[in-house]
Order: sequence, then structure tokens, then C-alpha cells
Amino acid sequence: MKTKPLNTKPLLLFICMISALELPCHAQKGLTLQDAMKIAEANSPSIKQTKLSLIRSQENLNAQNAALKSNFSLTINPIGYTQSREFNDLISKWNTRRSTESYSVFTVSQPILFTDARVSLVNRFGYKDSYSEFTNVTTKGFSNNLSINLDQPLFTYNRTKLQLKQLQLALENAQLNYALQLLSLERQVAQAYYYVYQQQQSLEIAKQAYENMKQSYEISKNKVEAGLSAQDELYQAELNLATTKSDFENKQVSLENAKDDFKILIGMDLYDDFVVLPDISVDTIPVDIAFAIDHGLKNRMELRQREISIENSQFELIQTKALNEFKGNLNLSVGLFGDNEKFSDVYANPTDNESVALSLTIPLWDWGEKKSRIKATEASIESAKISLENEQNNIILGIRKIYRNLINLQNQIEIARKSVTNAQLTYELNLERYKNGDLTGMDLNIYQNQLSERQLAYTNALISYKLELLNLKIQTLYDFEKKEPVSPVLKLNQ
Repeated sequence: MKTKPLNTKPLLLFICMISALELPCHAQKGLTLQDAMKIAEANSPSIKQTKLSLIRSQENLNAQNAALKSNFSLTINPIGYTQSREFNDLISKWNTRRSTESYSVFTVSQPILFTDARVSLVNRFGYKDSYSEFTNVTTKGFSNNLSINLDQPLFTYNRTKLQLKQLQLALENAQLNYALQLLSLERQVAQAYYYVYQQQQSLEIAKQAYENMKQSYEISKNKVEAGLSAQDELYQAELNLATTKSDFENKQVSLENAKDDFKILIGMDLYDDFVVLPDISVDTIPVDIAFAIDHGLKNRMELRQREISIENSQFELIQTKALNEFKGNLNLSVGLFGDNEKFSDVYANPTDNESVALSLTIPLWDWGEKKSRIKATEASIESAKISLENEQNNIILGIRKIYRNLINLQNQIEIARKSVTNAQLTYELNLERYKNGDLTGMDLNIYQNQLSERQLAYTNALISYKLELLNLKIQTLYDFEKKEPVSPVLKLNQ
């Protein structure tokens, strides 16, 4: 069954007239909830900060991926001159040495992700002019040393892979945070938006009450002037009219305050004027509670964040176990060296250069440090697993509560709608009684207040139902109105 919202056309016309009188320089515009959300996404400070965090995580991952590619570097030493006098133990004499040198080093370094090794190609080319007093000989010439080197860690975890995975998880977590911020902002904007609408409706209802009271005042005034009613009826009518006028003016102030607060929330210009244009028509939305819970447990981003926390704790455990570990390192180098006075003959008589080095680190005793740190990290992992279980239970409970509230609100909407109809009919009947002199102005005011209260209650019930549907969408990441899943992270990646 579909219920109709209160008619907002008189309200829009009235607010436009007020706006034209008070703010002649700024045209009032209609603002839908979707428009407000777009403004908030572009201007909200919290969204901006979260987006900067997302950019930082993305760029860190980009930098790490770039670091896995070949790195090219060139070091140039155009000129170097040294002169020193040193005592030579071999000949037991002081010796003066002078040397002039110029060289460059070209390096290509390539990390190997699969084994955490690093392969590098190094070429050192230089020219040297050296003189020794002991030999009284000056040696000049070019030299070139070309080598391929391998540096391979042994018996330990792959640090490059682990760092890359940590950065990937950090980016995913930042994306989840950004998506959660968007959902949270959507809830805040919707609540504030509908609050402005409530104030608009309150103003319209107060305006209707004021118009009704002016009508009853005129009736009372005419009856008193005709001698059909006592003078105290006119006094009561004047009091009722002043009260409804004051309430109408208070509602105007409340509406303007609510609009200013809303502008601050979404980052809208404070001098812009607007009127909200919500769609609060309500259809009875069928909700399968089992499907809602299952969809929520499969897609809620908070659960993925808890899983990421567990994975990071497991990485921390790997790093902790590497404290004081038995590990090794293998260094291989194969090269070709040549030197000659002539540049073209540098490799006329080349020399092979090879080296192999294996180093081992053997821990002996750490007084239980590693064991204690491992236990502490394992406790953190168990705590993260408990947090995951608690989050799952909270999701189930949250969806159940929303489901019950939706059913209850559907009943409240139907009751509130009938109450408005009955209150309207009751007021119209008692207005006729008042015209006929069968009812006092004080009694008529009571029926007017009842009508205003029923109209507000109906508006509030409709808004509560819309907000609860939004809560269900956020809790389950499924839009039951559109019958489609909500994928904020997928939308972000697009």
C-alpha cells in the first residue's frame, strides 16, 4: 500500500514569498537529497581528509611497485687529486705519493620479487695518473671494470613481498575507510536534510493553524459585535490568535536555523537560499530478514577491515619470529677488468674477476626475548579474531533491530495517516459548532492543536521510515527500494 505525503506546494510558495522579501539578492532554489549529497561529497572536511589518506596509500603502493623495476643510476667524479706523504713499513721509508683520478660508475639494479634477491650490473670506467717517490715512476692509463652481482638472502622471510602486501592492504583499508565515510556522510546528510523538511512542514502546519485561527477570530468578532456572544469570547479569540501567530514566527526562526546548520554540514554557501524537495512517499518495502543478514555478513566493509587487521597481525608475527633468527646471505660476483694507457686497448689483456661469499648469522642466546615477543603478537592476533566475531554479532543484531523498527513504523504510518484524517474532520465539525455558537474559542483551539500534532506526527513517521530504510541499506549494503546491492568501493574504483 502506498501512502501520500503532505502537500508541500503551499509551503514552497510561502517560503519563496518570505525569501523574496528577506533576501532579494539571492534566488531560492530547490534542493533534492541527491543534490545535497553531491555538494557534501565535494566539500565535506572529513571526506577531504579521508581522500588525502587514500591518495597517500595509493602513492605509497605506486612507489613500491616502481621500486620493483630496474633502477638506473650514473655516478660521475670528474676530477680527484690527492698528494700525501706516508711512512711505508715495507721499505721503512717515508714516501710521497700524488694521484689524479677521474671516473664514472653506471649501475643497473633489479630486485627479484620471487626470491627477495637483487641483481646488479655495474660498470666502472676511469682514468688515473699516479706518481710514487719510492719508484720514481708515473703510471697513466684507462681502466674499466664490468661486473654482474647477485645478493641473495637465505633462510629468512621475503621482506620485499611482505612490504608489498602490507602496502596493498593499507590501500584497501584506505578505500574501505573512504567508502565508510561516504556512507556515514550519507546518513548525516539525510538526517539533517529531513530535519529541515520537518521544520518546513512545521512552518506550513503553523501557517495553516494561524490562518484557521484568523478565520475563527473573525467569526468570534462578528458574533460579539452582533451581540450573539459574550465579550470574553473575543478576548479568548485574540489570545488564541496571538499564540498561533507567535508559534508561526517561532517556526520561521527554527527553519532558518536548521537551514544554516545544514549548509555548514554539506559545505554550502551560507548566503545561498534553498528549499528541500524530498520524496517521502512510502511504499511497503518487503524485507527478507535472512537475506538481509546474509548479504550484510558477506559485504560489510567493517568485516573486511577486521580481516585486514588479522592479516597485518600475522605479518607482524612473521617479522617477530625473524628476531635473532638463523639466516644467511649469498653474494656472487662475476666481472671483467681491463686497463691500458690507450682507451682503445683497455681490454687488450682482460682479467677475470670472480667472488663468492656466504655469510651466516647464528643466534646463540637472547634471554627469552623472541619467545615473549611471539606470545605478545599471538595474543594480538587472537584479540583481532575476537573483534571480528563481535563485529559479525553486532551486524546481525543491528539488522534485526532495523527490521523490527521498519515493521513497527509501517503500522505507525498507517495509524498517523488515519489520525490526520480524523483530526481534520473533527476540526471541521467543531468549527461549524463554533460558528453556530455551540463551542467556545478555547475548545476550538484544542481541536486545532490536535490537528497540528497529528499532522506533525504523520510527517515524522514518514521521515523515520525513510531514515530507517537508509539505515538498512547501510547495514546490509543492499538497497531494498531499488532491489540492488550497494558497492561503494567498486564505485570509488570506477
